[in-house]
Amino acid sequence: MRIPLARYGTGTLLTGTALLAAAAAAGLWLFPPLAVVAAILWLWMLWFFRDPERNARCGPEDLLSPADGTVRDVEEVDAPGFLDGRAVRIGVFMSVFNVHVNRSPADAGVGWISYHPGAFHDARDRRACRNEHNLIGLQLAGGRRILVNQIAGRIARRIVCEPQVGAQLARGQRLGMIKFGSRVELYLPLADAYRVAVRPGDRVKAGLTVLASRPTEPLDDPAAPSTETT
Repeated sequence: MRIPLARYGTGTLLTGTALLAAAAAAGLWLFPPLAVVAAILWLWMLWFFRDPERNARCGPEDLLSPADGTVRDVEEVDAPGFLDGRAVRIGVFMSVFNVHVNRSPADAGVGWISYHPGAFHDARDRRACRNEHNLIGLQLAGGRRILVNQIAGRIARRIVCEPQVGAQLARGQRLGMIKFGSRVELYLPLADAYRVAVRPGDRVKAGLTVLASRPTEPLDDPAAPSTETT
């Protein structure tokens, strides 16, 4: 079975393969169990950098998860940078066993990128808000905006963001990855009336799971006069 690998991990894979091959060779001569451990670590590294193809079936107003993992929180917060006012933040925690390639939630243009160096707390810790992170502002049709936040963790210390400002992304297109476990957040302006489709504890997949959507028809106004006849 062929495992598709993320191109963002090529350098890490080559370096890791060389080091583990050396450890395995030494183990065969000096301590055979070391060779077994090296082989297991190499297989796990290949599994970590897997990058399966994804083809989502969703509506035009649906926003897909930017990351694989577990929804940790859905909260109303002050919107950062690219957005104005209040926003709904959906936080997804990625363990070391999840696919770590990040994907665009929607067809969008990259309108803003802001990288912030910082600490490396566990991504589940409240102090993770001070971690190294990368904000990606996306411009959707109709002038609407959303924001993706890639956050490094205690183990994850390498954020990869491929697109530049001005790039056009398709829904589900790869936009980068965070190596070795961390957190990704999606911010949705309250003013845009998105309906969140997940809750804490739900498992999601990048480019497949719908996190939120907007109604395609205007919401009914309860104060509007009825047009029904009796």
